[in-house]
Amino acid sequence: MEISLRKLQTFRSNTYGMNPGRRLKTPQQAVEFVNRRGFIFLWPIKDVELPSLWCAVAGDRPVADEHDDPGHISWGWKDQLLDQRVWYYARMLKHRNTFISTQLAPYFYALTPNYGSPEEDFYDQYQQGEITLETKLVFEALLKEGPLDTLSLRKAAHLTGKNSNSAFSKALDTLQVDMRVLPVSISEAGRWHYAFVYDLTHRYYPDLSEQARTINENKARRVLAQTYFASVGAASLHQAAALFHWTTEITLRTLTSLVDKKELAADISIESQKDLFYVLPEIVSED
Repeated sequence: MEISLRKLQTFRSNTYGMNPGRRLKTPQQAVEFVNRRGFIFLWPIKDVELPSLWCAVAGDRPVADEHDDPGHISWGWKDQLLDQRVWYYARMLKHRNTFISTQLAPYFYALTPNYGSPEEDFYDQYQQGEITLETKLVFEALLKEGPLDTLSLRKAAHLTGKNSNSAFSKALDTLQVDMRVLPVSISEAGRWHYAFVYDLTHRYYPDLSEQARTINENKARRVLAQTYFASVGAASLHQAAALFHWTTEITLRTLTSLVDKKELAADISIESQKDLFYVLPEIVSED
C-alpha cells in the first residue's frame, strides 16, 4: 500500500504546529506544546523528522541568522523557563537541544545507565572503562562544587586548556545524553556574558530515579516510539533507530509490538520515497 506525501505533510504541519493559526505566542503555550508532543527539538535538524520549538513559533522556514528575527523568541523562552522545571531540557536526541515533557522524562531515564544509585552507577561504568577521564572530572566537579557555569566548571574539572576544548564538550554531551547532567539556568559569566549553569540530574530532579524505577526497558521504548509516531506520522526502521540510538534489532522488536497492537501499520510505501515505512493507521485509512 502507498500513501501520498501530501497527506503526510499535512499531518506533520498540524502536529509540528506550523499552521499559521496554531503558532505559539507565549511561553505557556510552548510548555503546553512540549507536553502535547512529549519531546521536540529546539531547532529543526536536517534530515531528522521531529517537531521543533522554532517551527512551532516561526513556521516551516530555516533558522534565521539575524538575532532580531521574531522566531528567535523561542530562544528567549528556553532561557526564561530553564530554571522553572516545566520540562527536561538538555542535549539528548541526536546530541541536539531537546525538550522533554516532565511526564515523559522517566521513560527516557529508564533507558539510561542509571539503575540504582546514580553516583555508584557512574563509578561502576568508569571502572569498567566505559567513561572517559574527562567525563569523570566534569561529573566530580559538579558533585563536589554544586551547580557551576560553563567557565567555572571547566576550571573545577581542570579542563581549561585549548587542547581540552573537544574533550570537555564531549564529556558534557555524554553526561547529558545519559541524563546525568543538564543545564539549569543562565549565567552572565564569560566574555559574552552568557553561559549555561549545569547541575547533576539526580540532584536537580531527585524524584526522577524513583519515577523511572517501575518502568522496564520494553515499556519505555514502546511509549517513546508511540509518542514519536504520534508526532511524525511515519518513519522507517532506520529513522526510528537513528533518532533513539537503538540497535536495529531492538527497534524492530519495539515497532513490531506496536504493529501487533494495531497502533502502527507496517511495510507502507510513501510517494517518491524508496524505503518502506511504519505509519499511523489513521493516515493509512485516510489516504
